[in-house]
Amino acid sequence: MSALSGLSASGVLAVLLLAGMPIAGFGPATGGPHPGAPTPVAVSNGSAVANFSQVVDRIVVLLGLSGGGLLAIVWARVALSWFTNDVTKKVQAKDRARDALVGTLLFAGALSGLIWGLARWVLTGS
Repeated sequence: MSALSGLSASGVLAVLLLAGMPIAGFGPATGGPHPGAPTPVAVSNGSAVANFSQVVDRIVVLLGLSGGGLLAIVWARVALSWFTNDVTKKVQAKDRARDALVGTLLFAGALSGLIWGLARWVLTGS
């Protein structure tokens, strides 16, 4: 019997999501005003270019976090349907795992700039 068999699907999902989340105040001290507080990435120097760069960096971080959350939900669904005794659910889980892997690779390629680099290489040849 599994250790998670007594939990509902939403309970297992909550456990999986919480397992990957950092707990505030328990990280290494990074030199911020409080132990465990993150240090600012960039300080605004008042120029429009620096402010725009900060906004773009923050948008990329937020997109990465939201996409990571979505990927966690997708993989949790795959994991929940993988460990079952029903054969049809296992076949569906195999298909979902393939789709989740493709989505994960595309997401990682988009965040790392790989897709942008490939498109530039195909279009411009450099």
